[in-house]
Amino acid sequence: MERKTIADLQKEVDDYISQFKEGYFSPLAMLARLTEELGELAREINHYYGEKPKKETEKEKEIEEEIGDLLFVTICLANSLNIDLEKAHDRVMHKFQTRDRNRWTKK
Repeated sequence: MERKTIADLQKEVDDYISQFKEGYFSPLAMLARLTEELGELAREINHYYGEKPKKETEKEKEIEEEIGDLLFVTICLANSLNIDLEKAHDRVMHKFQTRDRNRWTKK
């Protein structure tokens, strides 16, 4: 299987969303969706690693699926605001590698 770049992911999501008249949701609506998806991820992590077991009536979901949902909405938000996620990532990594370079104990 060929690996996709961040640019590939952004284009794939844009191609998908572009086929619908509605297009991207507003940034505020996508922020609400991000919050919703993060809550679903938190719930799954709490079920797997926390003290709150699932009810017998609750269907099993995968943490991977919930992270995928978060990624999709994050890409939608970035695309709608014309943000290049590779550049955004590079900026954040530069910050961690400079400002926070001595913050944690290195191996």
